[in-house]
Amino acid sequence: MKRICIRVLRKKGEPVRRALLEMDLLDNSLRICTDGESLCLPLVREPHENELWEIPGEFELSGYDFEPQKEQLKLEDFLGRVPHFEVIGDIALIEDDVPEPEKVAEAIMKVKNNVRTVLAALGPVEGEFRTRRFRKIAGEDKTSTIHREYGCRYYIDLEKAYFTPRLATERSRILAQVREGQTVVDMFAGVGPYSIMIAKKSPDIRVIAVDKNPDAVEFLRRNIELNSVSNVEAIEGDANREAERFSGLADHVIMNLPHNAHEFLDAAMRLCAPEAIIHYYGITPEDDLFGSSLELIGQAAGRAGRIIEVSDTRIVRSYAPHQLNVCIEVKVI
Repeated sequence: MKRICIRVLRKKGEPVRRALLEMDLLDNSLRICTDGESLCLPLVREPHENELWEIPGEFELSGYDFEPQKEQLKLEDFLGRVPHFEVIGDIALIEDDVPEPEKVAEAIMKVKNNVRTVLAALGPVEGEFRTRRFRKIAGEDKTSTIHREYGCRYYIDLEKAYFTPRLATERSRILAQVREGQTVVDMFAGVGPYSIMIAKKSPDIRVIAVDKNPDAVEFLRRNIELNSVSNVEAIEGDANREAERFSGLADHVIMNLPHNAHEFLDAAMRLCAPEAIIHYYGITPEDDLFGSSLELIGQAAGRAGRIIEVSDTRIVRSYAPHQLNVCIEVKVI
């Protein structure tokens, strides 16, 4: 099976293998192979530029024809099915209503060698700060971890601040749109997954990261240090009020608060420099994906004496039955 791989000298391969495993880049379904003096490590996808910086030593990206792993453990082997779960750092999250949660947790820990804790969510995301409560099913009794994504590291306590790895591709997509010398305002920054990734792209990008949750801002500041970025300004406050301080400065405004972003559209318009892009996220019914949200954005632009041009509309992911998480991007003129 032809796959992209990391090629490294065999005697220097183990640190690289460990790094790829930590970043969830190593494809464990394929056998690691040797080719002369080199070790070929199969990848699940092409690494992001930031991720390449995290791989130690000298190596090269290459292609190789790998063989499948024999006797590869799968969840189906233990459970007869694949339950829904997600992994944040070394913590796996399942829903509390999963049948036989202890059995599911045991299977996850056998298949996912990097998982040290399995938690079950006791309910949905709730409250002003979008937090959840959990109970431990297996492993270490903890809710904090360090999650790695596209070469960045994020400290997070899952009961104190919201984080999802499901938006990793979305974050990378927005990163590609930001250019050197621009200013980005992340209105609901959380622990910083958008802000820090964008800041690492170039020290000439200014990032203003706002969040009302004091725990999230504490973790954001910790993550700024953890990722050695000096061009992120972390602000604990209400984005509606903080917008007054940065009026007309933003080239990009990120509005990742899907249930309530519409309440902050007037503030977003104040932030926008000429031809700024607003990245607006919402939860919408499947029979009205974009129309109502675009109307609200247009009304806010009108109140600010601005007009909008729609740049993109996209479905990000399924959220609930008949409800979808969408992204709308508009240029503000």
